[in-house]
Amino acid sequence: MKKLDLAGVWNLTQSGKNQTIPIKIPGDNFSALIESGKIPHSFLGRNELDTLWVGREDWVISRAFTVDGDLLRDRQVFLHIESLDTWAEIRINGQRVAESNNMFQRIRTDVGDYLQEGANSLEILIFSPEKKAAEVSRTLKYNIPYSIYPVQSAHRNLIRKVQCHSGWDWGPCLMVSGIYGEIYLASTQTGRLECIHTNQRQRGEDWDLETTLEFLSYIEGEIALELSLGKVSIEKTVSVNKGLNILQEILRVNHPELWWPAGYGEQSLYTLQVKAGEDEITKRIGFRTIEVLLKDDKVGRSMTFAINGREIFCKGANWIPMDALPSQHTKERYEALLSAAVEANMNMIRVWGGGQYESEEFYRICDENGLFVWQDFMFSCAMYPATRNFLSNVEKEIVYQVKRLKDHPCIALWCGNNENVGALNWFEETKADLARYLIDYDRLNEGVVGRIVKELDPNRTWWPSSPSAGEGDYSDNWHNDSRGDMHYWSVWHGGKPFESYYDITPRFCSEFGFQSFPSLSTVASYADKDQQNITSPVMEHHQRHPRGNTVIISTLSRYFRFPEKFEHFLYLSQVQQALAMKTAVEYWRSKRPVCMGALYWQLNDNWPVASWSSIEYSGKWKLLHYVAKRFYQPIHLAVYIKDNSLQVWGLNDTEKEYNGKFQWRFLDFYGSVQREGRCSCKLNAEASTRLLQLDLDSLDVRREECFFLAMFECGSLQLSNDLFLALPKECNLILPKIDLQVARGSGMYTVTLNTDRPAFYVSLDAGNIRGIFSDNCFTLLPGESKIIEFAAGEEIGSSRFKQDLTLYHLRDTYTQ
Repeated sequence: MKKLDLAGVWNLTQSGKNQTIPIKIPGDNFSALIESGKIPHSFLGRNELDTLWVGREDWVISRAFTVDGDLLRDRQVFLHIESLDTWAEIRINGQRVAESNNMFQRIRTDVGDYLQEGANSLEILIFSPEKKAAEVSRTLKYNIPYSIYPVQSAHRNLIRKVQCHSGWDWGPCLMVSGIYGEIYLASTQTGRLECIHTNQRQRGEDWDLETTLEFLSYIEGEIALELSLGKVSIEKTVSVNKGLNILQEILRVNHPELWWPAGYGEQSLYTLQVKAGEDEITKRIGFRTIEVLLKDDKVGRSMTFAINGREIFCKGANWIPMDALPSQHTKERYEALLSAAVEANMNMIRVWGGGQYESEEFYRICDENGLFVWQDFMFSCAMYPATRNFLSNVEKEIVYQVKRLKDHPCIALWCGNNENVGALNWFEETKADLARYLIDYDRLNEGVVGRIVKELDPNRTWWPSSPSAGEGDYSDNWHNDSRGDMHYWSVWHGGKPFESYYDITPRFCSEFGFQSFPSLSTVASYADKDQQNITSPVMEHHQRHPRGNTVIISTLSRYFRFPEKFEHFLYLSQVQQALAMKTAVEYWRSKRPVCMGALYWQLNDNWPVASWSSIEYSGKWKLLHYVAKRFYQPIHLAVYIKDNSLQVWGLNDTEKEYNGKFQWRFLDFYGSVQREGRCSCKLNAEASTRLLQLDLDSLDVRREECFFLAMFECGSLQLSNDLFLALPKECNLILPKIDLQVARGSGMYTVTLNTDRPAFYVSLDAGNIRGIFSDNCFTLLPGESKIIEFAAGEEIGSSRFKQDLTLYHLRDTYTQ
């Protein structure tokens, strides 16, 4: 098969205008306009509002290309476009060859009759997504409601495009258009492989890989077929008819190494190579069993992921598209974000339903690093049409995406949508005529999406919605914690204190979160000095939740003394975000096996903003991400106070028991021990074990004058965790003197910290220098040196690192 790659620099023209600018393909129109200086960068200040017009216009993306005779002499030539966003018409040499109205479908169309030897032109007219959505809305017999956010493009639920392009409560409204992924011409004498997909069957210690090939043939006759996987191969000649041929073969693999999620074993992958005629496809296969155990019990019904027969506590976060500008979806950023998830001891990522089916690069990295993927289909926070055209369009999308993704071992579960069951009760229209919208929901979610998943991937769990109690159960899983997955938002949206996380024990919590501001260096990337105030116009523009700043400020005043500087406000917002997530996760992990999963909202940002993320848009870790690295570690101590009872639990996700020494102390804020205890204890394998329970009322301690420290030691394993006994603002902290020394080591910097008094939430910030600290947001005790390593992501000198390095701690945020 011959290929002509069409990626590169194309031309971008606003429809009806004469001016043309370059656009990099793959890429989007907003990015091209920004790079050419035609619009200001949408992320800076409030520029987003001045660039909304781009999504309201039609655009033409075009290029000239040369075709040689060899390509045209083949029996057929086709055009391949991985993703075209969204509503478009494709023309070659002025003749229309194809149309598109769904960016989640691949385009492949025969174009040989439209090409000529030598010079050719390819022109893609992309219609305004905002106008197309409005046009569709006018054809409907009744309104199809959707969630509305501060800056919004209307009727986003009516077109098959990334839903958060229209704006969300953490993201901008950039209705981009463009071409993403591969785009090329290819020619063949025989035909092409449309896809291959497999099913696995375990036969004792051996495995059968049932392989299905879809071969579109341009001939009637025979072709050569070759399949190989490791040491196993098949070579044969098969007969094909003109049109689509379904070819099936079985490869038996003896004693393969199994694929495991991060923290549980190796990610063994085998290369599957398939050649049919002139075409070939390569995939990587991981052998493993996966079940979602839904068993009735005395609490309700379990929701536990079991991999290769082993029950896994799922730890992770929710993923949104990495950038509002698709041109910025780079391999390097995928690697950085997903590696950060693994470094934080995560084993699962939820691909959220308001975003996109991710690139092959994303799933490859998840396969190689053992990150399970909870895969939503792309429907979120809305009702959707159930018209014949819409359902037919979605059916093609689901068939393509399931066949594309199902062979990735990282895919753990298919989920129909994000929060659409709950949305049945959100809108005036649905409340007034629930039956109408429930029927529409069922036609789409069960009649199309669920049906296709069960047909194409029957061995993987179909989960109808998130949150959900399971098929046929429409329970309120925002408040019912007895079955299914839960979205618990009573703390953020409901304004409840962090201690309210103790009121529930979800079987699996797939969304919960708390916002923070980004660091000062990120704020400075979009807000000038005169706008660096929490309530300035620019800061409020980069806060998309209508009550976001109010919630952050009111919660901060609940727990902390009010900070005196802007940078301290940013820092404390991140401390309280980390405290919120730590409170939830440690408690829920202590409730294993009732609770068997926690995925906080959210991992990443798609522009610089105040949000729920643990990693800033720049890639810089927020304090939450460092704290998550600790509260998600396989072996950990959970410490909390519930109903006036101070409890310490040993959390152990491993198969190994740990027999060690447990020690606890009450220390005053000078660092002196007021009370202590110690004992030998055992951390049971794959379990939570209670190590201590104390009635605080029975102890002679003044809560505002001391804090609690728990420690566990077993050989080289050393764990510790600490806890304020009163609200931090009530504690009479002593201002510590912290000594900070910087040294340059091998490939990194080391920061050595010592203090004369206990210092809390001690945090280091390297400003604009890219890199990651080995630890952050920790308690520093007198008499104990803390050595922190900083792995810089760029070449820097010692003087710059020392100059840009800032130390924060709680007592330094106020004078009295």
